Amino acid sequence: MRGKAETAAAVVTVVIIDDDEAVREALEGLLESVGLEVKSFGSVQQYIDRCPAIDVGCMVLDVRLPGRSGLDFQAELARCGNSLPVIFISGHADVPMSVRAMKAGAFEFLTKPVHHQELLDAIHAAIARHGEQRDQERGLLTQRARFDTLTPREREITMMVVSGLRNKQIADDLGLSEATVKLHRGQAMRKMEARSVVELVRIVDSLVPGRVH
Repeated sequence: MRGKAETAAAVVTVVIIDDDEAVREALEGLLESVGLEVKSFGSVQQYIDRCPAIDVGCMVLDVRLPGRSGLDFQAELARCGNSLPVIFISGHADVPMSVRAMKAGAFEFLTKPVHHQELLDAIHAAIARHGEQRDQERGLLTQRARFDTLTPREREITMMVVSGLRNKQIADDLGLSEATVKLHRGQAMRKMEARSVVELVRIVDSLVPGRVH
């Protein structure tokens, strides 16, 4: 895990949003000392206004911020479908606040003063998990692109195959010869780069959530 985190950390940036300048400077120094790229901002709006086109791997947010709070910003990210891991830090945390943050998908919730190693461990783990999620998302996009290359007939037969029907059943249902079904099935599996029916089922399940088997 740590090896993956360190690899990811070399190409992504940790964003810190905290209205306490001393805290920002201390955290910047800590993260830079272990080779992490870091950008810090005094408010959510400042981050939005100044945010360059950077590859963010993790966000460290203070709960209480001027203007938009850290919790509100986290909720906004979630509504936009942004899976960026958020680590909260707060000097005024209470149980309802931390529960709200974790239920909304926060990666970690730490109280100030933050223990350096605890924060670093959380950041490395968050970056690693985010990298894995992005790899999965890229893989899903690739599979979707392959699926979109199927002809209507290939797609129809593929869905019947993954539903458990045999070639003869498909042929009878569609009024085709079994040889024609085998041909379309083979072409579909080649396009999808599926080495077996089991793998084809797994791919289709990832593309069609909730598919009835």
